[in-house]
Amino acid sequence: MAPRAGTDLEDAGVAAALREDRGDVPGWVLITLMTAGLVVLIWALAGPALSGLFEQAISRVSGF
Repeated sequence: MAPRAGTDLEDAGVAAALREDRGDVPGWVLITLMTAGLVVLIWALAGPALSGLFEQAISRVSGF
């Protein structure tokens, strides 16, 4: 099987694109930690209200 013309250039271009597309790992870590922090904060603030709402709904369903 004969190699295609330009294969080396195409492979080099793909390899360069893969090297450049490593991503911003510290940025993603920061976004993940900030999201987790927001979830904990919202859960801490809304937890009692949601608990009360759930218990009220269960008592209404169980009351029949």
